[in-house]
Amino acid sequence: QVQLVESGGGLAQIGGSLRLSCTASRSIFNIDTMGWYRQAPGKQRELVAAITSGGRTNYADSVKGRFTISRDNAKKEVYLQMNSLEPEDTAVYYCNADRVTTAYGVRYALWGQGTQVTVSA
Repeated sequence: QVQLVESGGGLAQIGGSLRLSCTASRSIFNIDTMGWYRQAPGKQRELVAAITSGGRTNYADSVKGRFTISRDNAKKEVYLQMNSLEPEDTAVYYCNADRVTTAYGVRYALWGQGTQVTVSA
């Protein structure tokens, strides 16, 4: 089965921290760019952060200086460390892989099931 599985969401206080993780299934051999997206109620899904297989990163302006994306290629995992959380960060966060090589061939635009992050006072 080819899939991405997120974990680590939950409830945080304003100014608090959460760490999201995303693990690729064993059938995935290689992943190009991985990213985190989020979708708040009534809004479009937006890119939060992305990281290439070589470690180059980019961030949405709204999270620069607060969020850090990283990955472990050997474990086929990507992480999102979220600090100084704000209510505006409340959303469902999705892991994404733009291109993966699997036991069944190449797949594009692979998404996880999403994990809820809620920030409140």
